Amino acid sequence: MIKILFICHGNICRSPMAEFVMRDIVNRAGYGNEFHIASAATSTEEIGNPVHYGTRKKLREVGISTDGKYAVQLKKSDYRNYDYLIGMDSMNRRNILRIIGSDPENKVYNLLEFAGESGDIADPWYTGNFDRTYEDVLRGCQALWEHLKNKLNCSKK
Repeated sequence: MIKILFICHGNICRSPMAEFVMRDIVNRAGYGNEFHIASAATSTEEIGNPVHYGTRKKLREVGISTDGKYAVQLKKSDYRNYDYLIGMDSMNRRNILRIIGSDPENKVYNLLEFAGESGDIADPWYTGNFDRTYEDVLRGCQALWEHLKNKLNCSKK
């Protein structure tokens, strides 16, 4: 089983969007049982709060539900429990490393790295542009899926 943890500042906009988009991708491909996909925050500001209404609205437009998701915080032990810890921007990455201590197994990434990009996924909390965030998240998750298919040898299914 491949375990992925998407991480952003508050765990109410970008990281849950990535969590549910990635789940949708692997489920549609028929590999949902091969993955454990979750999301978390680097801060404590939104812990226990539901997914932001803008993220819920955008994902609902594309047929994805976020029901039952509430913000949780990244823990040091998550490094041991996940294969990939994927931040949405460079500040998230710095905060991830602050929480986990170090990355000796090279598990920490920014989502757009999988798409061959060095940029950050804009935070719709500040931009208000959930469409752009969705496009970036989708691009990153599709590229991550391509990367992971090779590990699972999924092209035969």
